[in-house]
Amino acid sequence: MQFFRRTLLGVVLICTGLQATAQVIQAPSAPTSAPATLPAGVPRPGQLPGGQLPGQTGTTPRSQTQGTLPGATQQGTRGQAGQTGAAQQGANQQGGRGQAGQQGAGTGTGQQGQQGQQTGAGLDATGAEGVGATDEPIGDTDNTQLKTEQELQRERELAAQRRKLFGYQLFNDPANAGVFQPNLNIATPKGYVVGPNDELNINIYGYSEATYPTTVNPDGFIYIQRVGPIHVAGLTIEQAKTRILDRLSKIYVGLKSGPYGAANTYMVVTLGDIRSIRVTVTGEAIRPGTYTVSSLSTAMNVIYQAGGPSEIGSFRNVQVIRNNRVVASLDLYDFLTSGVQRNDIRLQDNDNIRFTTYKAHVEITGSTRRNNIFEMLPGEPMARLLELAGGFSSNAYKARVKVTRFTKRELKMIDVVDSEFSSFPLEDGDQVSVEAVLVRFENQVGIQGAVFRPGVYSLDQNKSLKQLIASAEGLKGDAFTGRIQIVRTREDMAIDNISLNLADIINGTQPDVQLQREDQVIIPSRFDMAEFADISITGEVITPIESTPYVANMTLEDLILRAGGLKESAAAAQIEIVRRKKDVEVNSKSAQVSEIFRFSVDRDLSIKSTDSKFMLYPYDQVIVRRSPNYRIQTFVTVEGEVIMPGEYPVVTKDQRISDLVKMAGGLTPFAYVPGATLVREIRLSEAEKQIRQQTINELADDSPKAVVRPEAADQNTQQLIGINLQKIMSDPGSMEDMILQEGDELRIPKQLETVRVGGEVLLPTTAKFRRGQSFQDYISQAGGFTSRSARKKAYVVYANGSADRTRRFAFFNIYPRVEPGSEIIVPQQTKGALTPLQIIQSTTTIAGSIIGLVTTLVALRALAQ
Repeated sequence: MQFFRRTLLGVVLICTGLQATAQVIQAPSAPTSAPATLPAGVPRPGQLPGGQLPGQTGTTPRSQTQGTLPGATQQGTRGQAGQTGAAQQGANQQGGRGQAGQQGAGTGTGQQGQQGQQTGAGLDATGAEGVGATDEPIGDTDNTQLKTEQELQRERELAAQRRKLFGYQLFNDPANAGVFQPNLNIATPKGYVVGPNDELNINIYGYSEATYPTTVNPDGFIYIQRVGPIHVAGLTIEQAKTRILDRLSKIYVGLKSGPYGAANTYMVVTLGDIRSIRVTVTGEAIRPGTYTVSSLSTAMNVIYQAGGPSEIGSFRNVQVIRNNRVVASLDLYDFLTSGVQRNDIRLQDNDNIRFTTYKAHVEITGSTRRNNIFEMLPGEPMARLLELAGGFSSNAYKARVKVTRFTKRELKMIDVVDSEFSSFPLEDGDQVSVEAVLVRFENQVGIQGAVFRPGVYSLDQNKSLKQLIASAEGLKGDAFTGRIQIVRTREDMAIDNISLNLADIINGTQPDVQLQREDQVIIPSRFDMAEFADISITGEVITPIESTPYVANMTLEDLILRAGGLKESAAAAQIEIVRRKKDVEVNSKSAQVSEIFRFSVDRDLSIKSTDSKFMLYPYDQVIVRRSPNYRIQTFVTVEGEVIMPGEYPVVTKDQRISDLVKMAGGLTPFAYVPGATLVREIRLSEAEKQIRQQTINELADDSPKAVVRPEAADQNTQQLIGINLQKIMSDPGSMEDMILQEGDELRIPKQLETVRVGGEVLLPTTAKFRRGQSFQDYISQAGGFTSRSARKKAYVVYANGSADRTRRFAFFNIYPRVEPGSEIIVPQQTKGALTPLQIIQSTTTIAGSIIGLVTTLVALRALAQ
């Protein structure tokens, strides 16, 4: 035992050591984790000494600082889209001169979006360089778990408020990512200001030809051979072209007209690669920070990259600050509502876009085309708010809007009517509600019933009852004018019913009725007031009719014709009409409740003088009986060992099995007469089927000692009837000779020589029939009984479908005889749970048997002595 304990302890110590070693080896190779602490002077992963970004070498160019957002998009040359990196902030950067300091493989990081983590790269949320990077591992802490429930609730409220802000979805919809990107393939704008890192292509053609690709250096000069440096920074493209032309005209005298003649040389200055500029976004923006963009970018390009104003930022006053003064103010609502981009100036290096806070937010809800929160400038009235909301919707109540306003102490409700829309001033926090019109009509009346055009009509053109009926195209022929109704809605919304005699109003004996709003005129139809009557015809007709509407003056022949005529089997001389009695003697026990009329109808339904001319009444039922002498051909089948097997007709009503064998030419020499079987189809009605199924289920539930497998009872089943064909053929017409029915099938097998043994035996098998072998002999050939065999219940099924069971005499089993083609079946013994009464009876029987046996032994011993 001690050896076992020591061995187990050693195994546990070895496993613990191996697990610790695996953890120590695996930690340094994890690509996404960083050590909690680093030695002094060792940079973090993804951060180079001196604050350099990965992929940069040497000193950082002056046109690019470390404030670049991680994962931003850069564009290197004009016409070349920047490669998108892992854009965590979604900002777009367009590289130009900022890529000059990137070399070799290191340029891939700067162009592909700086895929390093913000924490590892020392960048804060705005993209600016972090002041002090923490020593916690990246991704080890879930910020959402550190937030309190109040902070999370506040974030959800702000998110909901942002979604309501008009214009927020435009600037923060990922589907609009390419909408506000500058077009780099346009011609050089005339007012474009040349700056460092711009590429100027100078082409000279005409008498002299030359090409000078130049790039503006950081000091603002371009260098041309034999001319020297030319300062072009800060000049527009047209001014730069003039200055370059003045300098080149000293070498190419044909550029200008002079004493040597007219100008014969020409110069074109085009802009090649464009530079990148740095623009700072401050104030209440979604993503403030510093962005590297193309020099062709406008203020709207950067506003979209910054996500637009935040929930407290202003859409109406976005300032562009250049050289410490505001050079442009943008109202984003101009672009959102009318598409006009006022003051969307082209940006320059070190411009600042500042989002100020809003002055007033007003929310409008209800029946307007836009339900949003809108920013209102001081002095803008209600009409301007409705204009921003897209105007009223079609179902709006335009006469009045409701304003909920915050006072210094509580809320205040203000009703603004339509005449005050252009002058009513709005304040911060106002909530404007536009209601819908009432679901009612001011001039509607309706008419329904026996008119040609029922529906609703205008009260203005149908002030009276006669005018309304005339607008409905008049009365139908079935209109009941003796009493009509006008359903009127009173001012207290109560329903009032007014009954009128329309016939008197039409005749002029009564004055016309003036209608009111929401009146409903109901003119009943005579058909609606009559009981629906029908008649039917069943029996031996082509198409039996269970129910058809009654038509006046319809005769018996008319109804038979509508049913398609009589069948061949119809008894035309015995057609019955059953008619109900309307007046029945209530106190009489033998009162007649219906009448029966019998007619003989000619099969030719043409109109003749001998027609019955019996008029049908409502609810009459016509029954066409079947002719008692009509019989259809029926057939029976004989199969097996007869001279001519096949299908034979039933000639007489008392045709028997012996007659069928004679019609088939008799038996063949190989016929096994004892195995003949009659197969008869049993047709059960639906009620018989349900009763049979219920009986089977009850037997299966209430049988404690036997197993009953319930099977679904079918309406049409075939059953085997055991017959003794030998007696039938020896004594035709006897009791054994059964009368045939339609569909019977007589099967006479060939001489059988086998015996089938199945059920609870060791080896179910088929044995050769041998005369003289008993039941036990065939059981022995199948391996004998099993421990679960119910020997007393074994039985034999013979070839003709009959069966014989095992009988018991005293303590012995008397088994049935076995014949060729028989099947021996040994059931399985089942043991059900004994009831207390059965236990007492069994115990009493056993005790009595033992006492009787003891008494017998004692008596025999006494006699022996």
